[in-house]
Amino acid sequence: MRIIVCVKQVPDTTEVEIDPKTGTIIREGVPSMLNPFDEFALNEAIRIRGTGQIEIVALTMGPPQAEEALFKCLAIGADRAVLLSDRAFAGSDTWATSLALSRAIEAVGDYCAVFCGHQATDGDTAQVGPEIARQLGIPQMTYVEKVEELDGKSVTCLKETDEGYVRLKAKLPALVACISPSSFVPIIPKMGQILKAKKKTIEKWGADKVAKPGDKFGLDGSPTQVVKTYPPPKKKGGGVKISDPPDAAVRKLVEYLRKEGLVR
Repeated sequence: MRIIVCVKQVPDTTEVEIDPKTGTIIREGVPSMLNPFDEFALNEAIRIRGTGQIEIVALTMGPPQAEEALFKCLAIGADRAVLLSDRAFAGSDTWATSLALSRAIEAVGDYCAVFCGHQATDGDTAQVGPEIARQLGIPQMTYVEKVEELDGKSVTCLKETDEGYVRLKAKLPALVACISPSSFVPIIPKMGQILKAKKKTIEKWGADKVAKPGDKFGLDGSPTQVVKTYPPPKKKGGGVKISDPPDAAVRKLVEYLRKEGLVR
């Protein structure tokens, strides 16, 4: 069996800057990291694989520097890595992105499940995973905190809801979109794993490798376009710091809140 894990490289910063001309996030010169939700999904794939005969393929779409995220996936425990990179993909919205990824998943082939993060920290749309499932015509499970079982016929997951947790079971192949629980502890690759990952080759695919007749990617294949993007205004002032002993600090805090009209 084969699990394909869709991942994304995202900016490793909370100080996002927007290009005033294009309205897109400025990524040049900004440190990047593997999207945390995707990292959890990869960890779940590795955990559920155990010692079974399951190949894990990490897949991403992005610029050449996205290889860094795939290298981390290999070091963590992925068996293969595929980078989908082409100027034809530039400007893709979530629908065009999901189309390109679904075509790549079909090109990899012979998969029993597709794992991904619930959302990416740079876009927060949570749309790509469900759209991939729609493109592939397979069932989907979202807000998954734990993959409990995966056999040759089905996958069972623990899903978070507003009312609590529910246990879902879907026929394979299926898509599982994961959300990281507070107890999640990422796998830290050992030096041997890192050295082993460096010996592996990251497969690089262009649009011609995955496209089918009639497919449109990038801006041409995007039914939605961003009209305006801007960061939230920065808050003025740094707040009030009270460093007195506990009893005195409480009195000062109450006095301050009363002065501001926040308590009576």
